[in-house]
Amino acid sequence: MALAKAIEDGWRRILDANEIDCHAAAPDLVAEKMSAAMFARLKIDGRGIEEMAARVRDVARLPDPLGCTLSATELDDGLTLYKESCPLGVVGIIFESRPEVIPQVGSLALKSGNAVILKGGSEAARTNQVLVAICQECLHAFPSASPDAIQLLHTRADVMELLSLHRDVDLIIPRGSRELVEFVARHSQIPVLGHGEGICHVYVHSAADLRKAVDVTFDSKVQYPAVCNAAETLLVDAAIAPEFLPVIGAKLKGAGVELRGCDKTLALLGAADVKAATEADWATEYGDLILSIKVVDSISDAIAHIHRFGSSHTEAIVTEDSEAALRFMNEVDAAGVFQNASTRFADGYRYGLGAELGVSTNKIHARGPVGLDGLTSYKYKLFGKGHTVAEYARGEKQFKHRFIDP
Repeated sequence: MALAKAIEDGWRRILDANEIDCHAAAPDLVAEKMSAAMFARLKIDGRGIEEMAARVRDVARLPDPLGCTLSATELDDGLTLYKESCPLGVVGIIFESRPEVIPQVGSLALKSGNAVILKGGSEAARTNQVLVAICQECLHAFPSASPDAIQLLHTRADVMELLSLHRDVDLIIPRGSRELVEFVARHSQIPVLGHGEGICHVYVHSAADLRKAVDVTFDSKVQYPAVCNAAETLLVDAAIAPEFLPVIGAKLKGAGVELRGCDKTLALLGAADVKAATEADWATEYGDLILSIKVVDSISDAIAHIHRFGSSHTEAIVTEDSEAALRFMNEVDAAGVFQNASTRFADGYRYGLGAELGVSTNKIHARGPVGLDGLTSYKYKLFGKGHTVAEYARGEKQFKHRFIDP
């Protein structure tokens, strides 16, 4: 809670630093060396300060994730085994732009008893330095929490050294492009948690409610197109396409969205309003106001397309057919599968996690938006009274294996 207040009190320092970063990045934006989406993620305003503080308070209000008894088993009389949650240890976070990552990650790390080493992009260097300084200054007031628990790296050489510390660092979380994630995975023996891309789909089924389909599609693409849970491809069932595509096409065009469609989409909307999609479009995370559209013949075709081009992030179906929705949710292999809801709900705050470290498309340790649970592990604690295995090996004693309510 003190950290949230410190962020609010330090608003002027944060905005001044961010203004310098944005001014320095402006020429790259004009020269198209930096995308408009990345520049938008870099920029902070007063609302952004309020959001940072609010997310930190959300984390503070969550239950303590440490020291929780996850299970308990009486192996035998006087021999009891407990499974208890504990911190991971030291976590490295490598991210691009988005300075608000620092208070989110910092609060999650503090709440879960971990130390965190941060490396942000050079475009946000001054903003990142101020935010980390505010965190460290705040921690000086608490003897139980060392200011050294949050650190900021500055150079690429620092990153390479971090990636080599497999005995000291327990987890690396890269937040950024597919290239960043792949680079980290190639150059480190440390476990990596992250996602390479956010190629999310909205599939409008033949039994969709058109109003819901328009609302879900529009929100998934337009509400904040620069983030990984924004939709990049719209799949539309052929049976509903003639009625649905003209409506959603007009609304998206009115919001400045560039449409790229398959041959059937072009035939329905016209070449004047839609560019011809290439094979590369189906595999592209735009992070911008661009949407590819494909007309499919069935739910089977939609699922096959998602499995071929998706990134296992978040996929949505719009339908009033509960059997079709259940099939989609069971068969689509992604960290999040939704019915009649925007892909933009795939977020740690919206899931009630307070904040998130990022979104994982891994299948082990943590999946989807990663919050406090993703920063904890567990250990087994066994309490005995001089018990030895030999007694059980000789058959003198038998295990009870009686589960106890934790």
